[in-house]
Amino acid sequence: MSETLEPAIPDHLDEQADRLMHELCDRKLRIATAESCTGGMLAALLTDIEGASHGFERGFVAYTEESKAELLGIDRDLLKRNEAVSEVVARAMAEGALARSRADIALGVTGFAGPAGENHEQGLVHMALAQRGGPTVHRVEHFGAVGRGPARVKSLKVMLDMLEQALRKE
Repeated sequence: MSETLEPAIPDHLDEQADRLMHELCDRKLRIATAESCTGGMLAALLTDIEGASHGFERGFVAYTEESKAELLGIDRDLLKRNEAVSEVVARAMAEGALARSRADIALGVTGFAGPAGENHEQGLVHMALAQRGGPTVHRVEHFGAVGRGPARVKSLKVMLDMLEQALRKE
């Protein structure tokens, strides 16, 4: 095996996650996650924080199209009309997590962390943040062929930054 199953999370991400989860708790807000390419890493990072459990509502790991439809309520026609790794699907994942939870904010992520196959870009990741009463925002990153673990960790950083920006706007 060329990579460890769980890449090391840099200390600065642990610290950022800790700060953001405590801010969510202080503001009595809850978050949900909908993850594909990160496989639950964001949920694990956020739930590893002592004293902030009431800020995390739930997490969905939806890797297949079927699971995206069943768990997140994404319309199957939308999935058929669009690539699984796309802005449309990332937005639908975040919005589906929000709709199927009691969270105030939801993050969705879909991408090609590792080798992507023919006609697909390795390191392409789409992320979205949905917020009750607010617009859904989207980010796309082109991490390149950095490897599966590093692409997933870089995705965590972007999603934490998105959460931080959303909290600053409130």
